[in-house]
Amino acid sequence: MERGIIAEINLNAVSNNLAVINKLSNERPVIAVVKADAYGHGAVDISRRLAEDGVDYLAVAFTEEARELRAAGVSSRILVLFDPDMEDIFRYDLIPVVGDRKTAMAVSKEAERAGRELGLHIKVDTGMGRLGIAGDAVKEITEIAGLRNIRIDGIMSHFSEADLADASFAQLQISRFKAMRSALSEKGINVKLLHIANSAAVITLPESHFDAVRPGLMLYGYSPLEDSNKVPVTGNGLKDKKDTEDSSLVTRYSLLLQPAMTVKARIIALRRLPSGTPVSYGRTFVTKRESLIGVMTAGYADGFDRRFSNNAEVLVKGKRAPVAGRVCMDVTMIDVTGIAGVKEGDEAVIIGSQGVESIDAPELASRAGTISYEILLSLGSRAKRLYNS
Repeated sequence: MERGIIAEINLNAVSNNLAVINKLSNERPVIAVVKADAYGHGAVDISRRLAEDGVDYLAVAFTEEARELRAAGVSSRILVLFDPDMEDIFRYDLIPVVGDRKTAMAVSKEAERAGRELGLHIKVDTGMGRLGIAGDAVKEITEIAGLRNIRIDGIMSHFSEADLADASFAQLQISRFKAMRSALSEKGINVKLLHIANSAAVITLPESHFDAVRPGLMLYGYSPLEDSNKVPVTGNGLKDKKDTEDSSLVTRYSLLLQPAMTVKARIIALRRLPSGTPVSYGRTFVTKRESLIGVMTAGYADGFDRRFSNNAEVLVKGKRAPVAGRVCMDVTMIDVTGIAGVKEGDEAVIIGSQGVESIDAPELASRAGTISYEILLSLGSRAKRLYNS
């Protein structure tokens, strides 16, 4: 038996989500973020589908990720967000993101040595405080524009509040970005692609769309706004959302978006235990009745977070089965008492639907006190992935 969990990736859902993004952005160019192995969905297969669907650019964090895509035959334009490794940039025909004049000079020198002109994007820090030109960005970009053998094809920035629950600081960042563009234009520097809009901004801040949008989480079927609500999960797994304008946006676009990942495990054992029996490490769960306990092939080594101990549910036979006791390294126990017809070998759905019930990444994120991004990455990256379209 193979260990762990299976992640089924629906590529048609990714295509659907890209179509939603295209509609919301009025068909602006899309820079599709496929870093971190496409948020656990598998960068190669996701990128191939996005390329088939006509996406304009792909974005990765490091050149190692771009090398993998090139080796798989992905010929799309690839933006490298954090790692301007000169050798890889030129060898694999990549687009570096440069966040300071020193790096731009190094790119210019290498491009001159190679006898070619290289297009790059400049990152400006409008308030994230992580990477990018801070201070007098106009002055520094003007100096970069004068370097030999390079061409500024884009300028980007990054929102510091991904959920945009309070858009006031995002608006400040947008105004800084606009002011920079106007000042550069006055100096005769006109760049064809300005981009700052992440998934949340694609939905809520059309004024941030500029010349291109840069979605990540939306491509995989989720809105960051669902995480930002921090909605408690009730006993039956349903979310109690306030009837606000933001909640309306969440509901509307969540209905349009289709989660691409379903995560499943198998029940490898069933144990009939009498009342008063402790289950798993630390005896944090003790049966209160004669119970049927299933052992499923998902543990924290597979990305099933230890914070789910006594604090999550999975779907078995279309019913919710709570985690019983602490999550172990390789397996987790679930209480399937009262679920008719359960047998060894049955599926246990961690993310996905069975019958009328469903469990999604935001629900698990709420239970673990984290965000959907981490849930998808943790489970998807460690699973055996199967693709369907």
